[in-house]
Amino acid sequence: MKTITYREAINQTLVQEMERDPAVFVYGLDVTDHKGIFGSTLGIEDKFGAERCFITPLSEDAMTGFALGAAINGLRPVHIHQRVDFMILGMNQFSNMYSSCRYMSGGKLKAPIVVRAVIGRGWGQSCQHSKSMHSVFAHIPGLKVVLPTTPRDAKGLLTTAIRDDNPVIVLEHRWLYDIEGEVPEGDYVIPIGKANIVRGGSEITVIATSWMNVEALKAAEVVQRKHGVEVEIVDPRTVYPLDEETIVASVKKTGHCIVADYDWVFCGFSAEIAAMVSERCFKELKTPVSRLGFAHTPCPTTRPLENKFYPSAVEIIRMVENKLGLELADLRGEEFYSYENKFKGPF
Repeated sequence: MKTITYREAINQTLVQEMERDPAVFVYGLDVTDHKGIFGSTLGIEDKFGAERCFITPLSEDAMTGFALGAAINGLRPVHIHQRVDFMILGMNQFSNMYSSCRYMSGGKLKAPIVVRAVIGRGWGQSCQHSKSMHSVFAHIPGLKVVLPTTPRDAKGLLTTAIRDDNPVIVLEHRWLYDIEGEVPEGDYVIPIGKANIVRGGSEITVIATSWMNVEALKAAEVVQRKHGVEVEIVDPRTVYPLDEETIVASVKKTGHCIVADYDWVFCGFSAEIAAMVSERCFKELKTPVSRLGFAHTPCPTTRPLENKFYPSAVEIIRMVENKLGLELADLRGEEFYSYENKFKGPF
């Protein structure tokens, strides 16, 4: 084991897979510039050359289609989008080409494509640089959708995704790149479709995606200290395929379920989880499934409005208290995550 950051885990994985398999290559907008996609692609061009790591024109549809052409001809592309918002410009490729390639060829063609994209809030990114979109892509049969939260997950899931013969979309929250954690050195994989119990508990289940796991862990710590209540946190890690069994087992144990999703609530992943849990855990549920997510509006730019738009540990704490009939804890003096404490400017 070695303690490294999320960005280092991704970089390490790309290097290891490119060394292992000469068919793997990395490309996308600004992958070789001095920032290297939040540091995740730094040094790769120097090590493998411009034929296997290169910048592309700003043309999402064409560059997304390029990956499929490469894949069906025996290569294993890793295409990087700076922002998931603009993957929508390549939606024809995702919904009509990537997703149906193997199906329409009767399994004769493979589509070993990884698409990495940055999601999440930043320094006033507003509504065109802040989406998540995982429920949209998971809705399309033939696409696998992964949201690694920890450095360990980032390495294990990205390795598996690169070796998969089907298209996999890997979504990375921009605030996670600084997170540190222990990661196995050398070859390491995590199966796509296996959830992770982030924190064990017996009284209420919180199902959290991406950055919401960080918020949920803080909320669980406060709830335990203030109320003596043990919160279990389940990170699905992969939106599709979904590990229903781990989620169901947790909810049947606790009898209460909150879904803290990093996306809009309406027609989102949280609705799918709520429906599944309600159907499979109906007898065990002591309260209806509750959901947290983005407000149903375009993301605002100013920080005070952003803080209203995005759910946080505070909202999770209050929802736990409400579901369990607890008095509202005094949260004065508690330190919650604030990006302003780390932000040093866009560069």
